[in-house]
Order: sequence, then structure tokens, then C-alpha cells
Amino acid sequence: MADDLYSVLGVVRTAKAEDIAKAYRKLAKKLHPDLNPGDKAAEDKFKQVTAAYDILGDTEKRRRYDLGEIDASGQERPQQRYYREYAGSEDGARYRSTAGYEDLGGFSDLFGDLFGRGAGARAGGQRFAMRGQDAQYRLEIDFLEAVNGAKKRITLPDGGTLDVTIPAGVEEGQVMRLKGKGMPGLGGAEAGDALVEILVKPHPVFNREGDDIVVEVPITFDEAVLGGKVEVPTITGNVFATVPPGTNTGKTLRLKGRGIKRKNGKLGDELVKLTVVMPDRIDEDLKAFAEEWRGKHRYDPRRKHREQA
Repeated sequence: MADDLYSVLGVVRTAKAEDIAKAYRKLAKKLHPDLNPGDKAAEDKFKQVTAAYDILGDTEKRRRYDLGEIDASGQERPQQRYYREYAGSEDGARYRSTAGYEDLGGFSDLFGDLFGRGAGARAGGQRFAMRGQDAQYRLEIDFLEAVNGAKKRITLPDGGTLDVTIPAGVEEGQVMRLKGKGMPGLGGAEAGDALVEILVKPHPVFNREGDDIVVEVPITFDEAVLGGKVEVPTITGNVFATVPPGTNTGKTLRLKGRGIKRKNGKLGDELVKLTVVMPDRIDEDLKAFAEEWRGKHRYDPRRKHREQA
């Protein structure tokens, strides 16, 4: 992994989240192994770009990386613990180490002093009980995990784990509530809930519009003229779609039922946006054909624009 993740994505350290996502999407489309079969260098670079976005695309991980709490591979760096005191510094805050204060005790001592140490007893012998607080987490998942569903595991600050079932079709920013998986209650009261906010990584090929999947597919000059069958990626695997003769860039094919599963059980569609791509090199045969065809069949595709301007 490179020392500077911002350099890997080609952005400045002050870049906005949307600019980081845009840079990742551009590089991922260019370097994706499916588009560069057999190119080991592109594959390695794709892995670097993806690993960099895994940290910089996550608000909390990016904050910790910028502060030096984790390195470019996401590993913890040894450091002291700090608390924030609002006074003094230019941004109204300064940091002080808590080293040397560990013997002051924790929350168990605090609650023991407040509510008595006899099993949470209160004055008059009544038992104090309070529902546990809700715990909030963020979980970043891959695009296809959000679309098709998945099972994920969150590692908690205390080293414990929390298993989360991601339903198919979950959206960016959606919050899942896991009953009783939050902080424990006091005095025998029920535990709080775990609130898990879902963050979805962008995909280098697929985009989402509601319950529809959108994908751009390039076609050749001859496929545009003559039509034919072209292979199209979908969220469940590649399929073949029919390109009609005389297809222009921008034409959209609709693949019914190839989108995201809706709450009512029905499926969205996949929208395939076609782009006509010329060959990298125009050989003499194609050049001669185009010149002869233009001489006999010249047409003006921009006439309507001029008339409507």
C-alpha cells in the first residue's frame, strides 16, 4: 500500500467526500480487471485504489487516518489516549493525554456512588432501573452486497462482535435497528438497540436509480449499423441483449426483472445505455468504405438542432 492514500486516488487532502468517490469511480472503471484481462499491473493498481477508498471513503476511517491513528493499510498505530478540552487552540480545542489517570476508576465506580453498591439500590430500598442506551454503528458494504443481501459482522470497541443480516435492496444511509443489541440496561432493565447505518461503496460498472440498475455498455461500429447480440453484465451474472440495427449512442435497452427486488417482491429493471465506440485504429479498408459511403449517402444529423436553435 502506498504511503499516501490521497495520492493513490489523485486527490488533495482537503477533497470533499463526493470528489473522493468520483475519483475512485473514474479509476475503478479504468483499472477494473474485467476491462483489463491479463493486465497484472492494472489489477495491482485496482487493488491499491480500492484499498485507499476503503479508508478515505469512510468518514470515521478517514478521520482516524488523518490524525495518524491508523496507517495506510488501516492498521492501528500505537499511541496515547486523548480527551478534548475546549479552550486555547486556534480551532477552540486542544488535546491532552489521559496517561497516568487510569487509577481514577470507570463508569462502574460512578454508578456505584450514585445509586449505591448494593445491586443498584436506591434510598428507601427501591431498586434503580434504566433501559440501556442505543448504540450507533456505521457499516460499509459493497454495492452487490447491498443489492443482493449479505451477512456481515461488526467488531465492537470491547472486542465483541455483532452479526448483521443485510436485506436485499438496502439503500445508502438506511438505518437498521437490531433489538436489544445496544448497551446493557441498569438494575435488570432491558438493553438498548443497535442502530446500524449502512454505507454503500460505489461500483465501477453498476449505478442505482431507485430499484433499477443502470449500466453503460460500449458497442462496435458494425454492431451499431447491423445490430446483433452483445454480452451485458447484470447484478446476477452476464446475459446477452439484442442491439437493433441503426443504434445510436444514448439508446437505452430495458432488461425486465434484472433490477433490485422491491418490498412487494417484484423486481426492478436494468437499463443498458449503449455507446458506439470506434476502433482504436482506422485501417485503410474502413477509411475507403467510409469515403465511398459518404460520397453516395451524405446526411446531416445536426440539421434539426440548427432549425430549433
